[in-house]
Order: sequence, then structure tokens, then C-alpha cells
Amino acid sequence: MFTGIVEELGEITAVETLDDACRFRLRGPVVTQGAKHGDSIAVNGVCLTVVDHEGDEFTADVMAETLNRSSLGALEVGSRVNLERPMAVGERLGGHIVQGHVDGTGEILERKPSEHWEIVKISLPADLTRYVVEKGSITVDGISLTVVDAGPDYFTVSLIPTTLDLTTLGHKQPGDPVNLEVDVIAKYVERMLGDRAQGAADRAQGVAR
Repeated sequence: MFTGIVEELGEITAVETLDDACRFRLRGPVVTQGAKHGDSIAVNGVCLTVVDHEGDEFTADVMAETLNRSSLGALEVGSRVNLERPMAVGERLGGHIVQGHVDGTGEILERKPSEHWEIVKISLPADLTRYVVEKGSITVDGISLTVVDAGPDYFTVSLIPTTLDLTTLGHKQPGDPVNLEVDVIAKYVERMLGDRAQGAADRAQGVAR
């Protein structure tokens, strides 16, 4: 489990294309401290497993399912990425509960800079709109953010200078893809309410018979 608080901006140093997957080599001096085979590291919000680790670099395999559901397939040598290690038990939850399981991708639509912050408008896939609400939480490229405005096919977030300086959202431009993960609690609530409604309908049909 992650918190959406990015630890550092890493860099893709090598990409190996396989038949139905690819292997990334990434540089991240902070997240590689104490890293070992099998550890998890979130890369632009996608939970990946460390295959190998040497110095300040690590490798991770990305299967076709992940490439199809996320923006990782667009990464190339030199691409900057947000990196975060899993939250340790007992630490503060600075952002919100982030699984590292991308629900879909959006696209940067617009950026509106101001003196002390910047408003970024991002497209929202139709199947995710029901999970995104004003002042709710959403993960964008692994960054825990608060929704400012939730539209029918978009949402906006407000970025402070720290976020602009230390994450990929500081340099992404309109047209660039981003990974989205909605609040997992909303998905659980939807499932439970759906099961309850279905149970009530089944009981009603039983009485009718």
C-alpha cells in the first residue's frame, strides 16, 4: 500500500522490449536505499516489483496488462517518473490509501498558472466519473491529490509549488497521458450497496413467488 506522497523524481535509463512485456531500468537514489529483489516500488502510480538492484538503479518487469491499462508503455529512456516506496507500518498516512493499481488513464487538457499555484484540468474516462467527487481524493501519476472540480468527463486539481517542483506534473503538458487511480473506498462502497440492492431484489422476488 502507498500513500501518494512521491519520494523522488526518477529516470528511465533503459527499456528492453519483450514479446508480451517490457523491462525497465530506473534510477532512483532514494527508493533504492535498502531495496532488494521482490520489493514493491510505485512508478507513476503503478506498483512494480523490483527484479534486480544495483547501486542507485533497479529493474522491473511490466506485463502486457499493465502496459495496456496504464501510460507506462509511452515511457522511453530519459523519461522522468514519480517514485514511491510502500508505506511502512506505523508511519503517518500523509496522502490517502493508494494501491498502485491503475484504473485508467487521463490526459492533461489544460494548465492555468497563477502566482502561488496552478490549476490542471485532466480528462476522465466515463467508467470512472462516478468515483470522482469535489474535494475527494484521486491519484494522478502516483500523486495523492484533492479534486477541485468534478465535471462529466474531466476533473481539476490545484498544484502547489512543491508538487510542481518534485513530480512529473510540473512539466507535463496538454496532450500528455497520466495514470489515474480512484479512491478504493468508493469502489468498495459501490460494491456493498450493489450487493445489498441485489439481495433485497432477490428476497422480493422470493416473496412474490
